[in-house]
Amino acid sequence: MPKYTLNVNGKARTVDADADMPLLYALRDDFGLNNPHFGCGLAQCGACTVHVDGAAVRSCVTSVADVGKAKVVTLAGLGTPQKPHPVQKAYVEEQVPQCGYCINGWIMTAAAFLNDNKKPTDGEIRDALSGLKCRCGTHMSIIRAVKRAAEMA
Repeated sequence: MPKYTLNVNGKARTVDADADMPLLYALRDDFGLNNPHFGCGLAQCGACTVHVDGAAVRSCVTSVADVGKAKVVTLAGLGTPQKPHPVQKAYVEEQVPQCGYCINGWIMTAAAFLNDNKKPTDGEIRDALSGLKCRCGTHMSIIRAVKRAAEMA
């Protein structure tokens, strides 16, 4: 079985895997990261979102071979408790979390979006986050948090 060395949250991590193994499985099962989450397995819910060279990517349909030498950042690598990413900070300030299962996808997608769009409109925020699922219905709080994060930057 081939070995893949991935750059995850700034550290080189090696995994023995088939080329088509989803990145999500390596992150959770081999590297012990509890974010991202497995949701649908079809790239439709967003719970598995990570950054690959700064772009929001659904790790359930991205193979370890496709990652190559790219930098992978998970929610755990986005910020720290002492210095959270602006989106993480805004989520706390807006009291967004309910069950918390989907937050990984929303935060990672919003952070990548705000890297490219510093002053988004409400419509642009909604468009950027379309396709993500939250069963708790915190969508309005999420929009407020992303707007607050944009203002912090």
